[in-house]
Amino acid sequence: MLMRTDPFRELDRLTEQVFGTSARPTTMPMEAWREDGEFVVEFDLPGVDADTIDVDVERNVLTVRAQRRSHRPDQAEVIAAERPEGTFGRELILGDALDTSNVSADYADGVLTLRIPVAEEAKPRKISVTTKKEKKEIAA
Repeated sequence: MLMRTDPFRELDRLTEQVFGTSARPTTMPMEAWREDGEFVVEFDLPGVDADTIDVDVERNVLTVRAQRRSHRPDQAEVIAAERPEGTFGRELILGDALDTSNVSADYADGVLTLRIPVAEEAKPRKISVTTKKEKKEIAA
């Protein structure tokens, strides 16, 4: 059987995986850092309605999903369509040192901010050191 080959087919497939398409957008950009006993994650979601945002935690996997819909009328003549539409998703594997039962989420100005507190048992604590001399005084 003869097959017709397209030398750019693989390049197109890889480009779609990296940059996404309007039917299947890329993942949402994010930043993450640790600050004052909590882990903070920000996701860029411009143009997303807050009611389409879904945040779930199952075991140590945090899943964020959001949907961006077009607001243009169906009969409108499209001049340019560069804003990706569809469902965006991202999964983060969280460490055991985080308290996943107390995750808070806030959405403002197109940015979803998640705050995940560090678990009490994972926070640094001071351990006192005693000497043999102190032990003798306590025992006497």
